[in-house]
Amino acid sequence: MHFAKYLKTAFLNQWNLLAFLGAAGFALLSGQPDVLLPLVLAGECAYLGLLAAHPKFQKYVDAHQAQSRRAEYSRTAEQALSHILRRLPADLLKRYESLRGQCLELRHIAMDLKQPGLGDAPQPLEELQMAGLDRLLWVYLRLLYTLNALTRFLEKTSEEGIQSKIKSLQQRIAGLPDAQPGTSGERVRKALADNLETSLGRLANLEKARENHQIVLLEIDRLENKIRSLSEMAVNRQEPEFISNQVDQVASSMLETERTMNDLQFATGLETLDNQAPQLLRDKATQTQR
Repeated sequence: MHFAKYLKTAFLNQWNLLAFLGAAGFALLSGQPDVLLPLVLAGECAYLGLLAAHPKFQKYVDAHQAQSRRAEYSRTAEQALSHILRRLPADLLKRYESLRGQCLELRHIAMDLKQPGLGDAPQPLEELQMAGLDRLLWVYLRLLYTLNALTRFLEKTSEEGIQSKIKSLQQRIAGLPDAQPGTSGERVRKALADNLETSLGRLANLEKARENHQIVLLEIDRLENKIRSLSEMAVNRQEPEFISNQVDQVASSMLETERTMNDLQFATGLETLDNQAPQLLRDKATQTQR
């Protein structure tokens, strides 16, 4: 499967296509196409096979496709970011902006302590720390969005109404006389039983939503505290590698949270996203979109 990918890329290369079509055209116009055309095809197959099997070419193809995937993901993540910032209610948006603003302020303080007078020019390790904090802020922002979706769902779903429906259906089923198979009485019982099963499923879904709501609340508070701690650490502890390791540890601890958010995709409408994140720790990034 992978080798076919390299073959396809080698064949669709513009220089190969020009050479192949030129040689094939010459063979067709030569007066001896039955002799020359098979030679052209054989040469093309040999060339493609050798090129597709070459390690450097394979690395080039893989790198190019990875770059394309990153660009595509960047567009997807930026679209999701724009969507979230537009849809978050003012109180949650203010909470996110406060946390992000503190991270930015502490970052500036840390850079001034390390290299006075150099302004905002980050060093490579600081870029790694920023990328890690971007990931954590991205999870935090999506948690806020998930919380909002669950809160709206719980506000619009009445447990009392579902319980009343279940009780009514149970009473109607209990009051039905026995019915012979294939009769209208049996069909009525099946319809009521199916409706009851659906109502019980709604009740279970409501309970699950409440559990998820509590989990998301706790995770938001936990992650907010972690991010503030890491930002403060950048000021008080001048060890970039240590801080980067701490960011990675916190990010790893959030894998279960990310899985929960992906499971709640039906409620949020957000597509499942991987660990990459849009750039959030930039002075001009993530301006509130209203």
